[in-house]
Amino acid sequence: MIRRRPHGGFRMDQQGHARRIRDALSASGVTIDEVWIGYYSIGGRVSQFELEAFVGGVLQLSRTECELLGEAANHLLAESTADTAVLIPPCPPDRPDQPQESPTDSRRGLGVAGAFLFTEEEQEVERLDSVARTELLDTAGEERFDRITREAKDFFRCSTATIALIDDRRQFLKSVLGPLQQDMPRATSFCNATIRSAGPLIIRDAREDVRFRTSPLVVGAPYIRFYAGYPVRGPGGWTVGTLCVMDQEPRAYSSRDGKKLRSLAREVEAEINGRLEIPGGA
Repeated sequence: MIRRRPHGGFRMDQQGHARRIRDALSASGVTIDEVWIGYYSIGGRVSQFELEAFVGGVLQLSRTECELLGEAANHLLAESTADTAVLIPPCPPDRPDQPQESPTDSRRGLGVAGAFLFTEEEQEVERLDSVARTELLDTAGEERFDRITREAKDFFRCSTATIALIDDRRQFLKSVLGPLQQDMPRATSFCNATIRSAGPLIIRDAREDVRFRTSPLVVGAPYIRFYAGYPVRGPGGWTVGTLCVMDQEPRAYSSRDGKKLRSLAREVEAEINGRLEIPGGA
């Protein structure tokens, strides 16, 4: 049987409304997959991922999309065989003192978890915004970062260790130990390739790597042969830079090396983000 809950004068914010939907679906056994199909069939415009994020309480929807979601969910709940099925009240009215989020703002609120919703150009805009939000560009050296580069340099017994931030045109070294110049053009830096990787970029001998053997950093000073870089993530989980080590001699790279580089990169992220949780963090 369906038990209808009175909703005269019903008021709750979107997060509370999302929780109500989540509880109703859970109690009746209706899945978000089923709801999205119904929602899309009556004109819903956001993706299933965004609906899941809304129901999970981490994304807002426009009032129109919220109402369509409620309509689709109620249709399925009404057909549910669950004795405890409860219909979902109307979407809460907009607060007059609360500006509505645009679709872009909603996607942005997901951080890197919503990257697939952006074009490549939009992803880069979000990444650059994350770099700016670190408030570290063009700032002086700090012991909290220098400590990490010292540990990296000592562990790998290499000539150079850096913590780099990559903006739209250059590589800014927040911490550097070794013969590497500040404010290197982004296009020529090894770290520019690293930030495009899901994981570390390891080059055991740059002279043998077709991607880098003609690089001015390989054929000229500082004559890089070995490079190991790990992406570092900032606000929203976007990649803002790298932790990397370099040397003038080729060398091997072991699983122990990989664990250490990853661990040190996580320390850099902790310093950048403080207590903020980084979406997708390992």
